[in-house]
Amino acid sequence: MNPMPPVVIALFLCIVAVELLFVLGTLGVIGDPSAIGWRINAIQEYGISPTVAQWMWDNSYYPAEHLKRFITFSFVNGSTISTGVAIALFLAMGRMVGTVYNAVSVLVVYFGSAIFGALVFVYAAPVNEWLFGSYVGVYGLIGGYSYISWLVLRAGHGPQLSAFSLIAMLMGIQLVFGIFFDVGYTWIADLAAFAFGFLVSFIVAPGGWGRLLMMIRRD
Repeated sequence: MNPMPPVVIALFLCIVAVELLFVLGTLGVIGDPSAIGWRINAIQEYGISPTVAQWMWDNSYYPAEHLKRFITFSFVNGSTISTGVAIALFLAMGRMVGTVYNAVSVLVVYFGSAIFGALVFVYAAPVNEWLFGSYVGVYGLIGGYSYISWLVLRAGHGPQLSAFSLIAMLMGIQLVFGIFFDVGYTWIADLAAFAFGFLVSFIVAPGGWGRLLMMIRRD
């Protein structure tokens, strides 16, 4: 089994560290009595809000305190359970992508997907919605993994659509949950992040740019 790539470990530790602060604050181990509200405060301070994005656009003013949200939102999860599931998916996808891509490419896929997903979200979601959590970046990694699977199937003349079975299953689960529960509009960011992760892999994957040019010339 390949070792976990260092860049994946570093991102994992960042996600865990933030969640640990929330848990310890809620338990009263650190901070004052207001620490119980750290998670909510962090979502408001570091999460993505279409209202804030619209304000920046209307005023043609883009302060760093708001631009940072497009990075920081991916480290603030809504609950400990949500964090646990996100970490499990992140480590699984991170290992698969990180053993093929170099560290810079992994960062481009993860953060690039998160940023692109957030941009699509603020454009498409209602103004009262919020976007936060590690899932958007994880969906970008799923896009990278799907690209790897697609290449393998393409080279082996296998059923190339099988490369998208994971994203189809996850979107299907979200659809089912959406029938019975209010799941919000985060699926917009998830799907956009997946698309970015898949498409950017044509460039950042090993040999990606040269392979892309060969495919264009062949077609």
